[in-house]
Amino acid sequence: VSSLFSACGHPTFSQRIVGGKNAVLGKWPWQISIQYSDNVYLCGGSLISRSWVVTAAHCMSVIPRDGEFYVILGMVSLIGESTTKLIIPVKTIRVHPMYRGDGTSGDLALLELASPVTYNYNIQPICLPSPEQTFPDGMMCWVTGWGDTAEGVPLAFPYVLQEVELPLINASACDAMFKAVYNITNSTAIVQDDMICAGYREGQKDGCQGDSGGPLACQLGSSWFLVGVVSWGDGCARPGEPGVYTKVSSFSSWIREITDLDAT
Repeated sequence: VSSLFSACGHPTFSQRIVGGKNAVLGKWPWQISIQYSDNVYLCGGSLISRSWVVTAAHCMSVIPRDGEFYVILGMVSLIGESTTKLIIPVKTIRVHPMYRGDGTSGDLALLELASPVTYNYNIQPICLPSPEQTFPDGMMCWVTGWGDTAEGVPLAFPYVLQEVELPLINASACDAMFKAVYNITNSTAIVQDDMICAGYREGQKDGCQGDSGGPLACQLGSSWFLVGVVSWGDGCARPGEPGVYTKVSSFSSWIREITDLDAT
């Protein structure tokens, strides 16, 4: 059975419902929930190996670190018991050294699990892109998470994982969109080179269906890659203001260095 789960980015769940909102168990097996102390939901994240999770740096600066962080895997509903659910404490937190606060470069953090997970149908890693790997403008990718379903509208009980399909937008085009909305004429980039955007010019769909720290996942061939990490945005699904994500390929070398992830 272990060989069935040996490769990253290959969910064993086969059915994909385009345009659906509630995700099905096993469809996004790398999606994890980060919780703090006594069942306080904090952020999303992505499993990249048996011992490591990728999330956003700003998730780790929200609250004091005197309590314990937990990672919850193998489930789609935030509440209720599940025979597939696994809860593991976080042993180590590594925030990228470039990170200087909301909206800055390096909005990435790595969480080391206190004990390695065993892969199964509902718990599997997503592939990490290489630094050279490119994902073209307009490519359709998926954002998942337990975030708001509309601006200011929190996800309703029973808090089932949401999914939304969005096209990629490169950093320079995305930067121009934000500057047009806010009539900014200076040359300083709002959307940096180590960021990537996803969304529609007309709004309507956005990563507020996702969560801070959660995955922007794109499929190349038969494998799914972690292209972005939900980072920031202004409001939700507003015209001309797509969601902004940390571009994972810009940080692949750092991630591999910290996690000892195989370079293949």
